Amino acid sequence: MLKKNHSLTLDKFIEYCLYDKKNGYYMTKNPFGVTGDFITAPNISRLFSEMLAIWTINFWENLGCPKKFNLIELGAGNGEMMKIMIESFKKFPIFLDGCNIIIHEKSPKLIEVQKNKIQHKNVKWVKDFKNLNKLPCIFLANEFFDAIPIKQYLKERNFWYERYVKVSKNNDLSFSKKKKNISILDNKINFKISNKLNFIEYSPVGINYLKALIKIIKKCKGGLLIIDYGYFKSKFKNTLKAIYDKNHSDILENIGKSDITYNINYYLFDKIIKNYKDLDYNYTTQRNFLTNLGIFQRAEILSKNKKFSEKAEIFYRVKRLTDSNQMGDLFKIMLIKNSDIESQLGFEN
Repeated sequence: MLKKNHSLTLDKFIEYCLYDKKNGYYMTKNPFGVTGDFITAPNISRLFSEMLAIWTINFWENLGCPKKFNLIELGAGNGEMMKIMIESFKKFPIFLDGCNIIIHEKSPKLIEVQKNKIQHKNVKWVKDFKNLNKLPCIFLANEFFDAIPIKQYLKERNFWYERYVKVSKNNDLSFSKKKKNISILDNKINFKISNKLNFIEYSPVGINYLKALIKIIKKCKGGLLIIDYGYFKSKFKNTLKAIYDKNHSDILENIGKSDITYNINYYLFDKIIKNYKDLDYNYTTQRNFLTNLGIFQRAEILSKNKKFSEKAEIFYRVKRLTDSNQMGDLFKIMLIKNSDIESQLGFEN
């Protein structure tokens, strides 16, 4: 609960807004799809999920076609992406027979939605990764990291402050700040993140997820494909935003009714990855990734013998995914993998 006359860190406030069991945005409603507050790529066009299925099969082949392996989706939304991917996998029975499909989902409400949509016997839902067997793992994180609460730090007059949310006696909310020793954060991240900066925005829980997944990849072999809006710069931006009823909203309003999100700083991920040996990553835009996978050619095939209006609709949706003024450049793709896995599909220049 948000207590009166009390202050809490920004990430704890976001955690309450999104994941409180009784009032949290993701815990009480299905925000995805036409009736929700936003439409993710899998709900714009099935071609997005088909391209991911192609990429996944290719990565499995580069793993050496293991007879048994784990395919883990992190935060499956309304289940649309995995539903379409499984339909595509059915054309490759050897792949599908060896594939343990696992979904990591925090919201009981969304688990219910996903189970209704994904009608496939070999799918299981997990809260954590402790019980994963030691098989090769392919992780898919589509708009996963942007939904994890963040902290913000500000530098003023050579002092660092952490952003807090203050709840007054009358339940009014306002931002506040408390002085912090930034060297503690530098030590946690394991590099001098504060150097030459006046602002820092990052997710401790997101970084912990990243480290945990990297350890699994190093131990069991595999990769993590991240698809999220973000940027690659050493200087952080203030990207925190709330969406309520399909429009931008004040972070401190519509508590539990708004999505709160931010843009990933992939430069920070790069720094984390470089702390581990025998790992590398590929990085590109969503436009480049989907184009290299053949989304336009697939759209041509789908639109054959269709009415003009149906063909126009297919390409309109592909444009939303790939156009540089829409999702094409805003969304970035990062693949983290073992260095000896030669997987370049989707990341060609």
